[in-house]
Amino acid sequence: MTVSLAFMVALGLITFLAFFGLPMGLAMISGSILYLLMRGQDMGIAAEQFLNGMYSNYIMLAVPLFILAAEIMNSGSLSDRLLKWCDALVGRFRGGLAQVNVLQSIVFAGMSGSAVADAAGSGKMMQHMMTKDGKYTPSYAAALTAATAVIGPIIPPSIPMVLYALVADTSIGYLFLGGVVPGLLMSGFLMVQIGVTARLKKFPVEPPVPLRQLPRMTWEALPVLMMPVVLMWGIYGGVTTPTEAAAVAAAYALVVSIVVYRSVRARDFYRSLLLSAKTTASIGMLIAGALVFNYVVTIENIPRSLSLLLLSWDLDPLMFLIIVNVILLVLGCVLEGTTILLVIVPVLIPTAQALGIDLVHFGVVVVVNIMLGLITPPYGLLLFIMTRISGSPMKALISDVMPFLIGLLLALALFTFVPETVLWLPKLFGYQGMLL
Repeated sequence: MTVSLAFMVALGLITFLAFFGLPMGLAMISGSILYLLMRGQDMGIAAEQFLNGMYSNYIMLAVPLFILAAEIMNSGSLSDRLLKWCDALVGRFRGGLAQVNVLQSIVFAGMSGSAVADAAGSGKMMQHMMTKDGKYTPSYAAALTAATAVIGPIIPPSIPMVLYALVADTSIGYLFLGGVVPGLLMSGFLMVQIGVTARLKKFPVEPPVPLRQLPRMTWEALPVLMMPVVLMWGIYGGVTTPTEAAAVAAAYALVVSIVVYRSVRARDFYRSLLLSAKTTASIGMLIAGALVFNYVVTIENIPRSLSLLLLSWDLDPLMFLIIVNVILLVLGCVLEGTTILLVIVPVLIPTAQALGIDLVHFGVVVVVNIMLGLITPPYGLLLFIMTRISGSPMKALISDVMPFLIGLLLALALFTFVPETVLWLPKLFGYQGMLL
């Protein structure tokens, strides 16, 4: 596989600019423009590529809407009520607060679609609850919160899966369904680990919430618990598209916060809009840069060349998936997940198709890999976020997160080697598969 001098210079410029702190989206745009200049092409192609990509793709609207839904929930009392309900269910067992952390992530996953939103929102409250009165060390609480947060984008809705559907031209609905069982299995792995550790380290037992109070607490949390049900019913009942479901999620969170719980004021809503706009602008710039750079990659014929190279190695589908897992896990240590999805994954998709790998299965494996990169030392984004939230040293946090990471890697191996763990639920809803 050969590449032109112009491409090598452009790639070098992108690396140089990113290394010195320029946002990755702007770095990719700069490198792509330099490439077009060296190849004697019209500079307007850059603007044309990201404008066409951003404004002709209806699916892109789902990203800011899911982000807004998460911000509204964080500004209201929805997350707090959810935590109280989870505590009533599993807080009575040894290590119960740690189990609450996992359970709230499962439910919160059906609302935000973002690991960062989970960690920054309900994760702050879990950190406070677990470390209060010295029940758990700050590093253990932070490590568990980071590990449970990665479940968020696996169980639908999922912003990374929306982006994967964009680059792979795959059904979002079936991708969402494909993430349900893996997300629950990952949660199960974590809960088993906590159960074993709780007995070995004598974790505290929380005062049990009387069972007679459970119906009342469930009733109070019911509007929050119904949000994932409303979303899934809308998508799979044929009432809404996934993008429209994202709008429903934001509207539902706002109505419940204002009308039912009366916990969001005008100032809070404005702050949610502002934070959502900032996050969306950051992601949008990254997507724009990726669209332009992907055009450069296509001109260089890199996806086809790489596909032919990998096929010449006579790999079987399983070996290819193992190689992809290793590549993505390594890249996840140093690159932001959205960059991997928008730049690296499109290069791998043609080979996956040529090997007959189902693109829904491939998408879930890819997203799980990228999420695990968020807690993979030394540069996992969630590690830095939880270090700031908890105040614990990075060394202690990494030490406590490694057992959880190993458990989640075992779960990833299961999804990789047994595609039916991903495809069983989509097939139950009529998915015919995408094998070529």
